Amino acid sequence: MSATEPVDVLVIGSGAAGLRLALELAGALRVAVLAKRELSEGSSYHAQGGIAAVLDSEDSIEAHVRDTLAAGAGLCHEDVVRFVAGEGPDAIAWLVEHGVHFTEVPAAAGGHLHLTREGGHSHRRIVHAADATGREVETRLLELARSHAAIELHEWHIAIDLVTSRKLGLPGPNRCLGAYVLDRNSGRVRVFPARFVVLATGGASKVYLYTSNPDTATGDGIAMAWRAGCRVANMEFNQFHPTCLYHPHAKSFLITEAVRGEGGRLLLPDGTPFMQRFDPRGELAPRDIVARAIDHEMKRLGIDHVLLDISHKPADFIRSHFPTVYERCLVYGIDMTREPIPVVPAAHYTCGGVMTDLAGRTDVDGLYAVGETAHTGLHGANRLASNSLLECLVFARAAARDILARREEVPPPPPLPEWDESRVTDSDEEVVVSHNWDELRRFMWDYVGIVRTDKRLERAQRRVDLLAAEIQEYYSNFRVTNDLIELRNLVTVAGLIIRSARLRRESRGLHYTLDHPHPDASRPPRDTVLVPEPPVHRA
Repeated sequence: MSATEPVDVLVIGSGAAGLRLALELAGALRVAVLAKRELSEGSSYHAQGGIAAVLDSEDSIEAHVRDTLAAGAGLCHEDVVRFVAGEGPDAIAWLVEHGVHFTEVPAAAGGHLHLTREGGHSHRRIVHAADATGREVETRLLELARSHAAIELHEWHIAIDLVTSRKLGLPGPNRCLGAYVLDRNSGRVRVFPARFVVLATGGASKVYLYTSNPDTATGDGIAMAWRAGCRVANMEFNQFHPTCLYHPHAKSFLITEAVRGEGGRLLLPDGTPFMQRFDPRGELAPRDIVARAIDHEMKRLGIDHVLLDISHKPADFIRSHFPTVYERCLVYGIDMTREPIPVVPAAHYTCGGVMTDLAGRTDVDGLYAVGETAHTGLHGANRLASNSLLECLVFARAAARDILARREEVPPPPPLPEWDESRVTDSDEEVVVSHNWDELRRFMWDYVGIVRTDKRLERAQRRVDLLAAEIQEYYSNFRVTNDLIELRNLVTVAGLIIRSARLRRESRGLHYTLDHPHPDASRPPRDTVLVPEPPVHRA
């Protein structure tokens, strides 16, 4: 067991949300940032498309708000949408001021930032760095964080659980006091005390068999917050990106939505276009519609992929706009300037999460959630393309401001107990973890995927209940490992997704069920809110 000196703010996660928040605080507070792998290994780094923000004189905040509300299918919180859209231009200005280089139009044409368009947007408003926006943003934010003396960066550290006053039996409101963390470098569990804790751990798409996400997206923040006493909302809304590269050796490579935004067409294997049969917006329809259309055609025809074709555009245009996609496809023998790209849908974005207010505050005092971990009310039943990095930046700033405003009123945490390993042993049955991991992700894909039914969800509920009991028994008897921590979190999040999906007896946005194929017109749309049961205190 190893204890660390208390810090003012513990940030769990090193993506765009966590790093911007750390940078906003570092001049006034001591901050520690945890990354469970390399600091850059997260969804932010892999984001291709861009950041939605109103920067064109022909665009407007009102139009951005309308597009977001339309994509969200009646469940967006309009006050949140207006807040985030309104903060968009300042968020981009902050990044540019701090050295992030976005793609610009040639100087002869004005020299301003190049804006592209993606599905669901009525205007060109996507600021991007070619087709590797996340890499550019994350790399620059990491450079700034590494150079700041007030920010401690801890790679290969995975949080196990939050430490709260309720768990310790302390009087008063439930307050977050820090976290237990597995140091993967040494194999020891460390306790990180902090006055404030921020969850910036990303989403949970690794709960599915096929995903565009990196291996780190295991729902850690959502699961830890749930166990700490936080409500979660809208976990049934899992966005499936319509176009991931289909190739036996290509793991989780996303073909950016901007390919369709710049004229890419979806085709059946015989070259027939099909999107106009599903939506008049064709390839520019929102992601849920495009993903369901592809899923429908694959099931109808018994095919394992469809095609995305932009080869009708000039080769120089394709190479300059999509250098990352072009180079990666070449690795697998696909020249997108001459031939279509084989694609399939894959789990991409978690629209639900830990419930927060406009300052990122959760139900537990001193605990904040930002980025994909959080349910802010921005996305509703379906995230509008490129609103995700925007949400990260806007809520990181909002949470930082709130923490700074409260820094004098929140005392340091009390001494925290060490992690107790006195009654556990090393496991000689790691196969249990790997088997349960595979089983969980496969039945989630089969039963809780793009198209659902009541029967599929019932089957999934039975299986997740059995797995959860088995994993908890394993967790109670053996020393923690990275794989066990992630599996425990994944089975928790899977249970939350299934419960939420079973409660929504309608189809809306990303939740589509054959047994209830239409929205429920009998009542206003409402969020699915799950409330954790209070812990049972035994004498």
